[in-house]
Amino acid sequence: MASQPPPIGARQSPLYRAFGDRIFLAALLLFGLIVIGIVILMGWQLAAGGSQAFAQFGLLGFLGGVTWDPVADIYGAWPFIIGTLITSLAAIVLAFFPAIAVAIYAVEYAPRWLGSILQYALELLAALPSVIYGLWGLLVLAPILRSQQQSIVTWALENQQDWLLAILGPPIGFGMTTAVIVLAVMVIPYAASLAKDSIALVPGAQREAAYALGATKWEVIKNAVLPYAKGGILAGIILGFTRALGETMAVVMVIGNNNNLPFTLFGSATTIPASIINEFGEAMDLKLSALLALGFVLFIMSGLMNLLAAWIVKRMSVEGRL
Repeated sequence: MASQPPPIGARQSPLYRAFGDRIFLAALLLFGLIVIGIVILMGWQLAAGGSQAFAQFGLLGFLGGVTWDPVADIYGAWPFIIGTLITSLAAIVLAFFPAIAVAIYAVEYAPRWLGSILQYALELLAALPSVIYGLWGLLVLAPILRSQQQSIVTWALENQQDWLLAILGPPIGFGMTTAVIVLAVMVIPYAASLAKDSIALVPGAQREAAYALGATKWEVIKNAVLPYAKGGILAGIILGFTRALGETMAVVMVIGNNNNLPFTLFGSATTIPASIINEFGEAMDLKLSALLALGFVLFIMSGLMNLLAAWIVKRMSVEGRL
């Protein structure tokens, strides 16, 4: 009768195995340091490229400047920062409840086959190139919004509500409102997927305990499931906000690209990524430095949001809620 083969690793000497473990650990450490190095190098390159603009206008002068005039070589980032924050915050507020509703339905109510279809649909929406969303906003959403905006402006004129016109702006279909809706649609798959995973990770005992106390389905979700999963839900919302901060092509196609403050509800506006992609091709000298400085500002904003999301997940994990 043939003898049994020795266990895996039994024919290797302890010295060989220890050396192999060290090689593997060194390779992992190397790749980790490479990732960290890439992040640091990107930040340093953007900061170095934008140093001329920071030196010319000062950090506060550049960040708080409201004039962007390439002819006069005057560059202020405030309109771009405001446009980026407004569109991103409005998009995440608009996407919050639909994303949570989809996640709750997929985990708590939908049959398994329908939940699988929802999961596939979310993954498909998240994987779509942003230019597809931009085309949808350009060809489908903008004409619909234009007609609705014109009706609202006409109502304001007929009812002598002239003060509304300064808030609403021209009803051209391309502008702040269109960009916000497109960004909200883009954010929903990310926020819904993370919220769905967080809700699915809630232990069954958590639900059973609530049911044992006589709670209804909605009461179980409200009092037992959502509080337990709120760390992952908040992290998904913040990561979705970060996604909206850095979105470029879809926003460029529908926002109108106007950097003059104040922005209006229906009028055109701009964001940091939109301004970079529109003007980078012909930028030189101080203008190029100003665009790189905008990139550095966006880099810092996105990094802070990601750190905040990681901190929330870590804190909730330590507390045993995620």
